[in-house]
Amino acid sequence: MNEQTTPASSFTVVRDGDIGVLQGAVVAIGNFDGVHRGHRTVIAAAQARAVRRNRKAAVLTFSPHPRLYFRPQDALFELSSGRNKLRLLAGTGLDGAIVMPFDAALAATSAQDFIERILVGRFGIGGAVIGFDFHFGQKRAGSPGYLAEQGARLGFSVDVVPPLRDDGRPVSSGEVRKALAEGQVEDAADLLGAPWFVTGAVIHGEKRGRELGFPTANLKLDPSCGLRHGIYAVRVQLDGRLHDGVASFGRRPMFDDGAPLLEVFLFDFTGDLYGREIDVAFIGWIRSEQKFESIEALKQAMDGDVAQARAALTRSSGAFPILREI
Repeated sequence: MNEQTTPASSFTVVRDGDIGVLQGAVVAIGNFDGVHRGHRTVIAAAQARAVRRNRKAAVLTFSPHPRLYFRPQDALFELSSGRNKLRLLAGTGLDGAIVMPFDAALAATSAQDFIERILVGRFGIGGAVIGFDFHFGQKRAGSPGYLAEQGARLGFSVDVVPPLRDDGRPVSSGEVRKALAEGQVEDAADLLGAPWFVTGAVIHGEKRGRELGFPTANLKLDPSCGLRHGIYAVRVQLDGRLHDGVASFGRRPMFDDGAPLLEVFLFDFTGDLYGREIDVAFIGWIRSEQKFESIEALKQAMDGDVAQARAALTRSSGAFPILREI
């Protein structure tokens, strides 16, 4: 087990009203789903600009995700919940985050009004930093070039960050989702810069794991979760400390083929976790879910899963996202 440390600087979250200490900040603007390495290059550029101008550095982001607003009927596998996105952003050392509700009024705001009324009039930004593909305003009419032109006219700097690529592949939320859908959690971690993780409260299950000798902490993930069903090496954060384990995510074909459930077995751990919130980071893929011929065959497979998970976790000793409670 390892102690998990986080940056000590303050982090301000503004959802409406007066933005207080973030007034005049240099803002990185975007959705930041997953806060992957591409996002972090945008954030780092905002922090560098803020240092040069002796300003605060913050993100300006939106909730819900615009895609969910425009297409609520289409499930979207969000890589991080709203709270976890803020915990990840706080872990970068930013001074804060401005979370704007993405609603009908914002969707109908023209690109010019978004700049003049919101960025300048309301927030008084000291600079804007965006990714190369960021568009904004009604019908996404505002482009990076347009923002740069208006920034020059209105007196704030605009930095446009070029795409980040990894061996020729773009570092994007879509690529992370694709990797997780294939169970390639190590590949996802490369794109994210840290293991992908989920957070949830431990619920009561059928107690089958306990009967098999592998008591589990069970979590229900969001129905939109696109992670491949299977067995994973995981690392769990509980009360600021890290614990290694193995987890199954799926429908339990050996028993009930029910709704997807995450079942986590912590190594060398005793204690009651019911109702407690834990962070579960996915470190390595072990195998697909499968139905065995007998309970004994299942138990033998689980013994093998534990051995493989311990090996994977040893290779990735201490790997866990940098988070800060907010």
